[in-house]
Amino acid sequence: MRLGYFAMPMHPRGREWAETLREDREAVVLADRLGFHDAFIGEHLTDRHENITNSLIFLATLVPETDRIKLATGTTNLSHQHPALVAVHSAMFDHLSGGRLILGVSPGALPSDAEVLGILGEDRNQLFGEAIEIILRMWELDPPYDIDLPGNRFTVTTATTYDDELGVGIVGRPLQQPRPEIVGTVVAPFSKGVIAMGARDFHPLSANFLLPQWVATHWPNYVQGKESAGAPAASEDWRIARTVFVAEDAAVAERYGRADADSPYRFYYGKMLAKMRALGRLALFKHDNDEPDDAVTLDRVLDDLVIAGTPDSVAEQVLAFREQTGDFGELVYAGLDWVDPDLAKLSMELMATKVMPQVNAAIRSSGAGA
Repeated sequence: MRLGYFAMPMHPRGREWAETLREDREAVVLADRLGFHDAFIGEHLTDRHENITNSLIFLATLVPETDRIKLATGTTNLSHQHPALVAVHSAMFDHLSGGRLILGVSPGALPSDAEVLGILGEDRNQLFGEAIEIILRMWELDPPYDIDLPGNRFTVTTATTYDDELGVGIVGRPLQQPRPEIVGTVVAPFSKGVIAMGARDFHPLSANFLLPQWVATHWPNYVQGKESAGAPAASEDWRIARTVFVAEDAAVAERYGRADADSPYRFYYGKMLAKMRALGRLALFKHDNDEPDDAVTLDRVLDDLVIAGTPDSVAEQVLAFREQTGDFGELVYAGLDWVDPDLAKLSMELMATKVMPQVNAAIRSSGAGA
């Protein structure tokens, strides 16, 4: 099982923007040094707490600071810009990074982002479907492209201006051929989008704020999508994000990971709980659909969704989680605000050097795994 990193870092009000950006960059540099496989960076335009506005721009600053880690948008919100821009900017980034791009994609879920762009009333899932089709075709076709799909608002062509001798009207292609890996974040139980991912050979990343029983619903749908395309599903292609804190002392792990009023984990899930309540999606945190809303408390959400403890304890919890979901290829460590930088860095180090070796040894001894 690989170890990845995912940051839609939720910083408390009052911190300087430049300071949090430096901190978020430092976390990816540390992940690279510790041997994490990839780093996914989220983006929002209008969120004070999640304040990376463009994941590709942010990741570009890390190309010279990292050596091996794959640099992944987590995600590029395809309703926010013309797909031709995504195609050409992503292709250039792939060359800048030496072929380390993973293109994470989604429609864009934050309503205030949609409102500021004037698309609040539009079907962002439809915009997403139109955009991804154009991006792929722009990477596959020769100029002048002439992409005009039925019902699609975007027509992409350079027929009027294309001149091969002058070198204009030509879109650059990514370094990785036929294309970079494409990953879709999955944030809903029983997601039908996962079926489409399997059919298109995109890879799913299940969100860290989903209960294990909801995460487990993603794999059968991915298998269904792969089968529809006549291809086998490989568990190594499935990523699952989890919110993890590792400390050398169990009391420290419990305090920083859950109990303290200033715990970044408590802050994160307090905000997530408030957002989901406001969006009418509180069912994500319910053990079953018949539970009353008041059963969903912050303390219960923390108990359900935060894996915290010593390296031995966290390894046991990860393996128990895997028993609930089935085999998967990558555990994606969710990055949060560094309330205590020393504890935050040590947690990442212990995860890479102590927890994952135990987890992988146990998987190998069981004779199953990615």
